[in-house]
Amino acid sequence: MRACAKALAEAGAFVYVVDMAKAAADQVAEEIGGSACVCDLSDPASFDALPVDVDIVVNNAGLQYVAPLHDFPPERFTLIQKVMVEAPFRIIRHTLPHMYARGWGRIVNVSSVHGMRASAFKGAYVAAKHALEGLSKVAALEGAAHGVTSNCVNPGYVRTPLMEAQIADQARSHGIAESEVLEKIMLRRSAVKRLIEPEEVASAVLWLCSEDAGFVTGTSLPLDGGCTAH
Repeated sequence: MRACAKALAEAGAFVYVVDMAKAAADQVAEEIGGSACVCDLSDPASFDALPVDVDIVVNNAGLQYVAPLHDFPPERFTLIQKVMVEAPFRIIRHTLPHMYARGWGRIVNVSSVHGMRASAFKGAYVAAKHALEGLSKVAALEGAAHGVTSNCVNPGYVRTPLMEAQIADQARSHGIAESEVLEKIMLRRSAVKRLIEPEEVASAVLWLCSEDAGFVTGTSLPLDGGCTAH
């Protein structure tokens, strides 16, 4: 997420921007004065090229596919698990030795309200986010003795291209007009009837990376407009 990279850079971090699209990684890296790393997160061989000497990891890659379970393409389910579960595991495994040696580190996993509750037609995404929650907690328990914290942030629907692309899929799956998707599906349970902005998520990520959050670990921080309050 560009907003997270920008917030961390403005706070003084040197940021490695990881993306499978070179042009996109280069653009963000140039904007923030960081370094671009091209990596296909579905390919285990790609991770060896990533830097190991990092103090903060923000796992935020994601993709979506909307379909009922009986029609869900198995290959799409597998891809989503690779990118959203296996890739965070491999990145954490890749970087923890450096954090342990330094005695300090921060892992922030961008989960979702779907890591705390389910929605119909999103079997792969919900499964992946629940798995990410568990992985984050294990990293918290193992990392505590080494000065490493691990937490999730759990936003509701963020105003991103990924979210906007879902509207047509949701309309088709639920048999409603695209204009009805926000009100009837995405924001139906939210007390705050708006999308969350990427910058708001980035602010929470930045706080979890700060010294003030040194006692916060193994937790999930809902940014869901009250969706999980009922």
